[in-house]
Amino acid sequence: MGRVQDKVAIVTGGARGLGLAIAGRLGAEGAVVVITDLNDEAGEAAAVQINAAGGRCSYMHQDVIDETAWVTLVDRVVAQHGGLHILVNNAGIAIPEPLETETLEGWRKTQAVNLDAVFMGTKQAVLAMRDNGGSVINISSTAGQVGDPIMAAYNASKGGVRLLTKSAALYCLEQGYRVRVNSVHPGYILTDMVRDGLNSQGPEAWGKATENIPGGEMGEPDDVAWGVLYLASDEAKYVTGSELVIDGGFTAR
Repeated sequence: MGRVQDKVAIVTGGARGLGLAIAGRLGAEGAVVVITDLNDEAGEAAAVQINAAGGRCSYMHQDVIDETAWVTLVDRVVAQHGGLHILVNNAGIAIPEPLETETLEGWRKTQAVNLDAVFMGTKQAVLAMRDNGGSVINISSTAGQVGDPIMAAYNASKGGVRLLTKSAALYCLEQGYRVRVNSVHPGYILTDMVRDGLNSQGPEAWGKATENIPGGEMGEPDDVAWGVLYLASDEAKYVTGSELVIDGGFTAR
């Protein structure tokens, strides 16, 4: 307990799935957590859930593709809590679509949520953390490391997160900032987004997904949350520009 005691954390897309698990784990380990989302009802309920478990959590509405909203969010968090120590860029979308049928509109939507928002969040976090240090954790995916034939836009966006993270980490080191920037690459984790994506492809998609996992089963959101906690904590003080893969061996082959 207390691995991130009194650190101030923002978790985007924190109303459900990975974001909720991450926010809950950070809260259980002593952080002051601000979760953001577009779904206000779910976001407020998530904050209540974390507080009921003994955490300190509040909810703020945020559209992650709005740059002004990013500036406002970080300014509010710093003003209310005295600083920002952890940012988890978790919000994302996954819309299966092969190259031939993907539209420019669909492509741009995926890049906006999955990559542009991570750029804006990382930038604002570095500006807020550069004097006192901090940890930025960008949720990428194994789809940012290996290709999927029906996820062209998603592959591109998550691959972009992977290299944006490395660039930002190197920049902070060269500037002398004590800001670490790392990416996390979950494989198949049983969240609502994964369920929706597989269901949209038909029942055979479930079997295909699990047969490609060496252990034969998907991970749980808490599996990712524990990894994020490590990167957020001072235990990872020498870890920056890295990729933490949490995939049950999916990319080991």
